[in-house]
Amino acid sequence: MLGNCLENVRKSTPLVHNITNYVTVNDVANALLACGGSPIMSDEPEDVADITTICGGLNINIGTLNKRSIESMFVAGAKANELRHIVLLDPVGAGASALRTNTAIALIEKIKFDVIRGNISEIKTLALGSGTTKGVDADAADIVTEENLEPMVAFAKDFAEKTGAIAAITGAIDLVADAEKCYIIRNGRPEMSKITGTGCQLSGIATAYAIANPENKTEAVAAAVCLMGLAGEIGYTNMQQGEGNSTYRNRIMDAIYNMDAETLNKGAKYEVR
Repeated sequence: MLGNCLENVRKSTPLVHNITNYVTVNDVANALLACGGSPIMSDEPEDVADITTICGGLNINIGTLNKRSIESMFVAGAKANELRHIVLLDPVGAGASALRTNTAIALIEKIKFDVIRGNISEIKTLALGSGTTKGVDADAADIVTEENLEPMVAFAKDFAEKTGAIAAITGAIDLVADAEKCYIIRNGRPEMSKITGTGCQLSGIATAYAIANPENKTEAVAAAVCLMGLAGEIGYTNMQQGEGNSTYRNRIMDAIYNMDAETLNKGAKYEVR
């Protein structure tokens, strides 16, 4: 059950090194604390190897790239691989610019990732080497729907097999796949797209879940995706008249903090193919 993955995170308090973007760094830290993990943020090349060494996993997010942070991603990634730590890549905006696309592809070529989490446009960019991502949002032509679900599931499994990483493709319908199976997840609210950082938060949480559940990482990442979507549902239900996206952001965080195994097991909406 997915709730077991949650309980393992609460029991072990996994320490996650985050090289993440400046827009959402505070929210990522707070989301990790809310889910039961512990965050460290560092993107200084002379610091990251030591920081990675004391953590259980590394979350790399390319949302606000610069030369220093790019260098740090490769240094920290190499150290994490050397120590056999969990490593996650969030290729924010891959396809929107040459720098983002080339950096993400180079990272995949040089670092072994356990998880790659992005929207469908970003993942397609990594699979094809080019793309048409609109900012950090998925291209409308690429949205996963009930009508194109089967080929998208096949794509996710194929991407996972080729990269050796769990593919976590998030959108209106979420897909979490390894080479053999795919979790199709239907939790969440469309209003979550009005808040900056829910995807970045999920990447931090998914890293913590993979660290705490090394024997069933695919299920753990699926649990993290269900958790985030369910928190969006619960947070929206708790909204009061006159409240907007700023309050909604906090209500999602509170829902993550208060989530327990029973609530996750009952509220998770998924199937496996």
